[in-house]
Amino acid sequence: MKDQVVVVTGGGRGIGRTTALMFAAAGARVAVWDVDGSAAAQVAAEISASGGEAVAQQVDVTRRAAVQAAVQEVLAMWGQVDVLVNNAGITQDAQLGKMTEEQWDRVVDVNLKGVFNCAQAVAAPMAERGRGRILSASSVVGTCGNFGQTNYAATKAGIIGMTRTWAKELARKGITANAVAPGFIATEMTAAMPDKVLSLMREKTPVGRLGTPEDVAKAYLFLASDGADFITGQTLGVDGGLVL
Repeated sequence: MKDQVVVVTGGGRGIGRTTALMFAAAGARVAVWDVDGSAAAQVAAEISASGGEAVAQQVDVTRRAAVQAAVQEVLAMWGQVDVLVNNAGITQDAQLGKMTEEQWDRVVDVNLKGVFNCAQAVAAPMAERGRGRILSASSVVGTCGNFGQTNYAATKAGIIGMTRTWAKELARKGITANAVAPGFIATEMTAAMPDKVLSLMREKTPVGRLGTPEDVAKAYLFLASDGADFITGQTLGVDGGLVL
């Protein structure tokens, strides 16, 4: 990944933070995007302190103009965008009968429209160079569904559909598009769950543990590498065998 330019959305914490750090350790120049500007700045500072090259940008992926402006800033600084990691996402859970329109709209805006906004913004400069990687965060719930997550499951299934479409549209321009579908991952979000629930998650996962942010980041790193040149339109499960 040496000298490649990587944009990581939601890069201020969790899987996004780990992904940004891992790409930087592999030699990439990393644009850390997050709606929380201070969190993005902390990650960029950590990369710089380790001898890497990074920039922090406060970006709300639901705002098309903000996304497009951020891409132009990256291009002005480094001249290219090689990899987009569409990691930003939220949950606002409720059963179907209790889910509000606001809960539905907010999750769809961030998880689906945000991914569309970012992919569209980088596709043109990638096509001009004849090479690019668009990687997006789906989830096992995008294929299996999950109780209380109508909105989240819909967006993660939608990401799989968009990824397959982009793979067909963009391959002739040298751009591949793939998704990663994590299972139960140990993050700040899961750390707040009761021990009983976490134990149940482990029991449901054949390998007997929760995934780590590093597990997911390694999948992104592989799909961004030259080793994945002939892989596109795929959804790589990082779930410890959960969906078997």
